[in-house]
Amino acid sequence: MLLYMSNSADANRSTLPQHSVSVAGAVVREDGRLLAIKRADNGTWEPPGGVLELDETPEHGVQREVWEETGVKVEVEELTGVYKNMTRGIIALVFRCRPVSGEAHSTEEAISVNWLTPEEVPETMSEVYAVRLLDALTDHGPHVRSHDGQNLI
Repeated sequence: MLLYMSNSADANRSTLPQHSVSVAGAVVREDGRLLAIKRADNGTWEPPGGVLELDETPEHGVQREVWEETGVKVEVEELTGVYKNMTRGIIALVFRCRPVSGEAHSTEEAISVNWLTPEEVPETMSEVYAVRLLDALTDHGPHVRSHDGQNLI
């Protein structure tokens, strides 16, 4: 009987949806500029962020990722959006943050770091990343959006 239950549990586990959770910081300076990185692994411009580790809260994950990728320490203010990549099963939680210390600089993960104006954001990054930063500037969130990896759907 235990063997049957174990096999049944294993079968059910393999049919469960598999998702990855990432976090990103929409870091907004007092002058309204937004922090963006050019990723070393694929060359795309995105908000700083990455995979949430099992033993950390979303807020601590954002602080860690922004620090590791940019050298900027942030205070997390609020959740501004939830974004799902329908193709890859990745759910991204985006938080508006305020920089508190550190100077933005390139790192192993970010070959370039820049503070963009809201007007520069859609010119610099793809729609699925630009919307995450621009959504963070509104008071109508948190936004919930889905995309295919390239475009909102």
